[in-house]
Amino acid sequence: MAHHHSTKKRLRQNAARRLHNRYYATTMRNAVRKLRATTNKEEAVAALPGVTKMIDKLAKRNIIHRNKAANLKSKLQKHVNKLA
Repeated sequence: MAHHHSTKKRLRQNAARRLHNRYYATTMRNAVRKLRATTNKEEAVAALPGVTKMIDKLAKRNIIHRNKAANLKSKLQKHVNKLA
């Protein structure tokens, strides 16, 4: 167990940040799943900018890796383009 005050504070901060990061990562994953499940072209085109913005924000804050963000955005764009 931690003995120093600064170490105890660091543990508290890390726990709070972990919860915060998990919330936003889960929200992003659910948005991606919802977009991938969409079969309507108009709905998908309308939802894509919001999901892309969410992915970019998470990559900027290092919640997800920037390469993962690029891969997600690329695959989502391909999915939307493929819809008839």
